[in-house]
Amino acid sequence: MPIFRSLFVIWVAVVLAVPPAAAIDFNPLSAIKGAIEAAAEGRSSGDIAKDLEIKAKITADVIDKMGSDVVSINADVYEQDVMLTGSVETAGQKTDAGALAKAVEDVKKVYNEIIVIKAVKKEKGVVENFVDDSVIETKVNALLLDGTDVNITNFRWRSVGAHVFLFGRALSKAEHEKATKIVKEIEGVQSVTSRAKVRPKE
Repeated sequence: MPIFRSLFVIWVAVVLAVPPAAAIDFNPLSAIKGAIEAAAEGRSSGDIAKDLEIKAKITADVIDKMGSDVVSINADVYEQDVMLTGSVETAGQKTDAGALAKAVEDVKKVYNEIIVIKAVKKEKGVVENFVDDSVIETKVNALLLDGTDVNITNFRWRSVGAHVFLFGRALSKAEHEKATKIVKEIEGVQSVTSRAKVRPKE
């Protein structure tokens, strides 16, 4: 249990360092869940702490420099690689978010998967889209957890307007293909983009 206590201390420090903002997704339960899952993968506490620190910096920088005009931006960090998802109204906002994330210290690579949506779609109902994506993300969690030969602790995922983005790590090409196939077959999913690494256990 000592590692979980240390992870909790790290998480509290990160959350306290991040100011609130409606346009940025920083779910504290997801943060500590991700940290605990990372520990189960066998990653070092230093690697986990670095990812949490990077996420906090990205969140703070996007809030401070982009303001509240964006619809939503999510940042997932795995082994200092960053995947940005969410939705904005202009291509310029997407570019700016990617540049801000890339400028954060210790970030190795940025996958900018933010979707540009038209203002009319925003007016149609962001809340409705959020509910749909939440359902899809719940199904992804359940089906990957139930999937044979898929180690769910290695994966992260986001659904944006029913477009699903996978992130993290697969231990083999077969595991990566199976996880992708499972997500593609979920009802309502329009597309699947995987940014997950394929790397066996060391």
